[in-house]
Amino acid sequence: MIIIVDFGSQTTHLIKRRLEWLGFEAKIVSSKENLNSILKSDLCRGIILSGGPSSVYEKNAPLIDKKIFDYKIPILGICYGMQLIAYLLDGQVTSHQREYGPQNLNIIDKKSHLFKNIPSKFSVWMSHGDQVVKLPKNFKIIASTEKLKEAAIENDLKKIYGVQFHPEIYHTENGSEILKNFAQNICAIAPKKNIFQIENLIEKIKNEWLNQGKGKIISAVSGGIDSTVATFIVAKALKKEIIPIFVDSGLLREETKNKIKDIFKSVDLKPKIINARKIFLKKLKGVVDPEKKRKIIGKTYIEIFEKEAKKIKNAKFLIQGTIYSDVVESGHSDNKSAVIKSHHNVGGLPKKMKLKLIEPLRYFYKDEVRMIGRFLNLPKEIVDAQPFPGPGFAIRIIGEVNKKRLDLIKKIDEVLNNILKKHNLYEKIFQSFPILTGIKSTAVKGDGRVYGEVIGIRIYESTDIMSASWAKIPYEVLNEIAQEINQKFSQVSRVVYDISTKPPSTMEWE
Repeated sequence: MIIIVDFGSQTTHLIKRRLEWLGFEAKIVSSKENLNSILKSDLCRGIILSGGPSSVYEKNAPLIDKKIFDYKIPILGICYGMQLIAYLLDGQVTSHQREYGPQNLNIIDKKSHLFKNIPSKFSVWMSHGDQVVKLPKNFKIIASTEKLKEAAIENDLKKIYGVQFHPEIYHTENGSEILKNFAQNICAIAPKKNIFQIENLIEKIKNEWLNQGKGKIISAVSGGIDSTVATFIVAKALKKEIIPIFVDSGLLREETKNKIKDIFKSVDLKPKIINARKIFLKKLKGVVDPEKKRKIIGKTYIEIFEKEAKKIKNAKFLIQGTIYSDVVESGHSDNKSAVIKSHHNVGGLPKKMKLKLIEPLRYFYKDEVRMIGRFLNLPKEIVDAQPFPGPGFAIRIIGEVNKKRLDLIKKIDEVLNNILKKHNLYEKIFQSFPILTGIKSTAVKGDGRVYGEVIGIRIYESTDIMSASWAKIPYEVLNEIAQEINQKFSQVSRVVYDISTKPPSTMEWE
């Protein structure tokens, strides 16, 4: 087993999942735990020190006992983990020019066991503001980037390695091979055949339901992949107990309501549709802070579900399509990662709820949810559909959400995605949407001055939502998008294209 010490990284859980898919058993432990008792166990064959938001030289930075290096167990430090190795072993770490997103890595020591059978140059994903400037004794540099000399280091004799980049991130080329080299070649662990067993997940749902007193289950459905898969898998376990409810908040695409009706026909479930458009607009009136928006939306959804539950005899449970990226970005991971944004279905939940949550996908990533959807034989148009956020257009409108602005963004959204579909690009990208930026600029339309809104366009590529790169849409298509939006909407002054990666930028603007 490989022990992963969590220092609050957004991607600690992703390290574990990558190792498991490669066939290696892994366990996450908090940096606050007593590692000595864990490492004395014969089960621990390797240690990975995760990344994290702190700087090792700060007063309250999370540290570990230096005795960890005395167990002669191979160690791999990732980002903060690499800096911690250097810091604890009398190297030096200082603040550095921040790096986010892709960088080209050049392998200096091609004989390093960490880079076995890996090309000498490839793209890696960076997200850091500190760097190792002085190596500990008996360490050497094994890879560099143009901006960072100490991009990877090792003490091969003691089997201690450090990488400043994130091999667990999908956008790091050869990342899985690096993790496999550490587990198999350095830790000498034989991989096991790892086949996902959907039956285990179904059995877990049954047991959870039985252990908490049975009862009817309300399912919060939105038409998206996450809530659909969550409902279908619970239906496979407890079909007769489920009542799907779609809350028409007015914040979603107009076709969603009809889509919902069609989705659940195959499992003989008829969703109940609640018109709550006026409620949401009233609650959001005058609210401009994005965190407040998310929390208001989450709380309002729960209030409606609880109100509906009172009408159903013995309704005790609520299914949510929460996935792990929702959890970790809301700061609700086991080791309390930083709050990036409060997802409405996690950070937006009230402290006390009358319904017990069933979240079968809580520890899965978007690509894994799609895989489960395929196991369930869901239609391709559902499994491969672009994700759509629970708070909907509310977090794509910078500033106050009102009916006028909602109507505008829905129309622009339709124009954008129709053009992408026309050019057979819509299904090839992960997500595409417009943003009402709230910024105004001057334009000339029909020889007259217009002081109108700037529309942002966000189109990106991803698999698990933990990292993303902006989509390289052909110039002629971008030109068509800009022209169509400018011509159709008199209140728009210009269109801009967002070319930010994640990190540092999140998928949504709010």
